[in-house]
Amino acid sequence: MSTDSLVMVDHHCHGLIRTDLGREEFEQLATEATTPPAPGTSHFDSPVGLAIRAHCAPVLGLPPHAAPGGYLARRNELGCAEVARRLLAAAGIDTFLLDCGFRAADLLTPAEMERIGDVSTREITRLEAVLESTAWEGAAHLADGFGATLAAECAESRSVGLKSIIAYRHGLDFDPARPGRREVLAAADAWLRAGGRVEDPVLLRHALWCGVDLGLPLQFHVGYGDPDIVLYRNDPTLMTEFIRAVSVPIMLLHCYPYHREAGYLAAVYPHVHFDVGLAVSFTGPSAERVIAESMELAPYTKVLFSSDAFGLPELYLLGSLLFRRGLAATLARWQDDGHVDAADVARITSLVCGGNALRVYGLDVHG
Repeated sequence: MSTDSLVMVDHHCHGLIRTDLGREEFEQLATEATTPPAPGTSHFDSPVGLAIRAHCAPVLGLPPHAAPGGYLARRNELGCAEVARRLLAAAGIDTFLLDCGFRAADLLTPAEMERIGDVSTREITRLEAVLESTAWEGAAHLADGFGATLAAECAESRSVGLKSIIAYRHGLDFDPARPGRREVLAAADAWLRAGGRVEDPVLLRHALWCGVDLGLPLQFHVGYGDPDIVLYRNDPTLMTEFIRAVSVPIMLLHCYPYHREAGYLAAVYPHVHFDVGLAVSFTGPSAERVIAESMELAPYTKVLFSSDAFGLPELYLLGSLLFRRGLAATLARWQDDGHVDAADVARITSLVCGGNALRVYGLDVHG
């Protein structure tokens, strides 16, 4: 089927950076590393760096594979707003589901994203951000009133889903049980006295279960991310008992290198869905193989598209372009081998690129 007719729903992404960028700032946004590159090297020397030069440079009026210095000079010549308009238009995404819970002051708001990208946007509420924003109300409120606060926040922002970063703050090997009030009070009191971000697993579980009570799709960061995670504790099968205990849609994000494990969970639990979002842009030339592996076992009604783009409009374009190419190549092989026909290819493509997100998040075609 023609990709021009697809409804593309990016079911997990972030806003764009507000300002023009120097080379160091750009490179830091184009990596999950939190440190500068090794001496004598560049973050352009990576799969995502190759992909930016190959696929984004022509959209900005440069030849493919333009040198990094020339690419960044052209970027600053056009200005961040024009770069964003061009790259978002080329991405062909119709709806963004935006997680605004991280570095919100540095990024465009959902309304600004709608205007610059001519797209529909809806919000995903990050549980830990709401929890930390209510610390001033005290331990008793966190124990007894957080659920109501979360519900009010979701209603105000018209959120269509929730997100947890318990993978960063603790790991996915958490106790699946809902914590008792005394546990929550003790953990909240200790956290409020110590300060800092929420890392106590009792409070993180309390936020999760308050989210479950709202019945919205619940996103989890899984697998690949910045060095704040411990990767082996990000295997989604570690949260199997929690998955068994709930019935809300569970949305496993990114998943690499555990995308096969995520596919297994999606195959055996009716409410589990997943994507390979972040991995698509960051594996660049190898994205097709990652996409094919993610579809080895999972029902195609459980696979979604996301870019996890943060800050750089390049990541929206790469996420969409590389995903569509990788999916098309995978399905073409299936068709050549007689596993599917043209109608199957069209239906699978439509569901994975947007239809599954429309159904699970309760959206209409206009977001």
